Amino acid sequence: MTSVTVVIPHYGDPATALALVRSLQTQGGGLLAGIVVSDDASPVPFPETEGVHVVRRERNGGFGSAVNTGMERVETELALVLNSDLEIGATFVEDLVRAAYPWQPAVVSPHVVRPNGVQEWIGAHFPSPAHHATEWLSPLARFRESDAWREGVGIDSRCTEGVVVPVDWVKGAAMLIPVGPFRAVGGFDEAYFMFAEEVDLQRRLREVGVPSIFAGTVTVIHEGGGSSDPERRRHWLVESRLKYAAKWGGESALKASLATASVVNFGVNALRQMAGRDVDSVATLRRELGYLKPGQERGQ
Repeated sequence: MTSVTVVIPHYGDPATALALVRSLQTQGGGLLAGIVVSDDASPVPFPETEGVHVVRRERNGGFGSAVNTGMERVETELALVLNSDLEIGATFVEDLVRAAYPWQPAVVSPHVVRPNGVQEWIGAHFPSPAHHATEWLSPLARFRESDAWREGVGIDSRCTEGVVVPVDWVKGAAMLIPVGPFRAVGGFDEAYFMFAEEVDLQRRLREVGVPSIFAGTVTVIHEGGGSSDPERRRHWLVESRLKYAAKWGGESALKASLATASVVNFGVNALRQMAGRDVDSVATLRRELGYLKPGQERGQ
């Protein structure tokens, strides 16, 4: 089978990335050709580490930019992009490469769970304004554990443990990527700071015949959570979705859908406020509409 180079984008406390590196360095199977850590101008730099090629960016550019920088050092046909906060099994690299082999060239992601065993939904449909509006509607949050809600927000509910299935795109905690096609389509679009860069890449790869595969026979544990401010992260999320819609079509429809969903949320919150619930319906409406304004500040 083809050997693989691991690329780990780093920003923040290096402890989790160092733990992942140590796990990678004890992998069985003999398929791991190298480890590249792309330090995205982290306030706490990733230390020079034996057996690791550390590349250092001069400015913080976000996930896609960091991966692009790391991918410049990859010489193998496959690259495995891993979030730094993953816990992997002793044969994870070999297991994922084997599961991906029949589909290559393809972008392949494993089954991902949180430390408490709760599944993260990795496979997804290409996003639409309807998906984002459904997710925006706070009254529907009570149905988050249903397949109907998942499909309504663009999750591919087929993607469960043990299932291997082609999907529109996979989310990026762990992605096995064919390097040649990745470079041929220009890598990640660095206009995205955070969010939407994975689906944008996979949509361009799909146009040159590279599918995306959910490999539920392989599992990885994702600590997740993120360290950045939730309010800032939501600004980044909406900003990235608007950029994606502007690039691929539907920007006006997306803005209109989210604004309409905000008005619906306002109506529900107004009723809750009248009933004595601790909610400020007007402030919430202003905040949600504020997410739709361009030019939000970047930074972690």
